[in-house]
Amino acid sequence: MGMKNLFAFVAVAALLAGCASTPIEESKAGVEDRTPTTAVLAQPGISTVTPVGPNADQVPNELKDPKSILSKRSIFYDYDKYDVKDEYKPLLQAHASYLAKHRDAKILIQGNCDERGSREYNIALGQKRADGVKKILQLMGVQEGQMESVSLGEEKPRCTETTEACYSQNRRSDMLYRGEY
Repeated sequence: MGMKNLFAFVAVAALLAGCASTPIEESKAGVEDRTPTTAVLAQPGISTVTPVGPNADQVPNELKDPKSILSKRSIFYDYDKYDVKDEYKPLLQAHASYLAKHRDAKILIQGNCDERGSREYNIALGQKRADGVKKILQLMGVQEGQMESVSLGEEKPRCTETTEACYSQNRRSDMLYRGEY
């Protein structure tokens, strides 16, 4: 029994010695500019996402043509909800058809929230929103490998005012095609 106690004492002493604190140099991280670049839309509904990525000029015309339903990329939600409303099913069906015809196309679905709620809650809610769109597209025939869903939480607002009209523009999922992100 004495050897076990000695061994335990040595193990604890080694652990404590390994925990000795040493000053850590602070590093200065750059601050990313998160100023919204998209104009505030006057009323809720389906809106157009403007390609801004490094290869935005390589996005096929039918995806950029404002007359095409495929240029509509945002799905909006009620407060604290992540279910996709029936009014967005035709939009999702159009994107599903496009993706089924163009198996090399890839889409990024970004879930967004308004600023209310904690950062952690909004990240989780944004992920549920993005995953919900992904699941519907998958049920409509889109291959899982063509889609990625991410949450941006409250980090990419379209509108920064503290009004319900503004909050409603921030509760959304955006669909971006390769070349737009």
